[in-house]
Amino acid sequence: MNKEIIAIDGPAGSGKSTTAKLVAKRLGFVYLDTGAMYRAITLKALRNKIDPKEEEKLSRMARESKIDLTEIEGENKVYLDGEDVTELIRDPNVSRLVSDISVHKNLRGVLVSKQKGLGEKHNLVAEGRDTTTVVFPQATLKFYLDCDLKERAKRRMLELETKGIRTSLQEQQDELSRRDKIDSRRKVSPLRIDPEAIVVDTTNLTIEEQVDEVIRLYRKKKKNEISL
Repeated sequence: MNKEIIAIDGPAGSGKSTTAKLVAKRLGFVYLDTGAMYRAITLKALRNKIDPKEEEKLSRMARESKIDLTEIEGENKVYLDGEDVTELIRDPNVSRLVSDISVHKNLRGVLVSKQKGLGEKHNLVAEGRDTTTVVFPQATLKFYLDCDLKERAKRRMLELETKGIRTSLQEQQDELSRRDKIDSRRKVSPLRIDPEAIVVDTTNLTIEEQVDEVIRLYRKKKKNEISL
């Protein structure tokens, strides 16, 4: 692998997205939110009223869709077929369905291929559920961010409240627990801790502390002070 890749996995709400985004910015790498790609396809499936169980239709739609992840004036944007869907893919309806849709083998194959292609062109900080195990198994450095379920639910509840979406801590705990089970038990590319991944418990860490730790270990790795 000619490009530098920091791969970060972990459950929803563990701080992956924000941490990866800030690490990429500080290192001058491209930020790859693999989950945003699955969310974009989920949004399109909702719009087209495609049943989450219809793997063939979903896979064909994924192949025919154009998903662009780009940075504009310091903001990470997600475009689906030319439309800015950055905010739309974070809608609770998308969040509820994304794990059900992302279980499909052929669909994942389509999107993983797109993700690998980006890894051949750019230095990346990639995050998702299978970036360390499937997408970039030869990554320069691998992390698994873990976090207590209640803390993750609290973070998600506060995030939704900033967008004007009212919910409860129990509702978010139930939803995250459901997604955890789907993500970790699916037959294709389940969420798991790669043996080479450095596990970081973010329950009591601030985002700044998480970012500092990832960058510290990356720089240490580059100095050949640790081996994987």
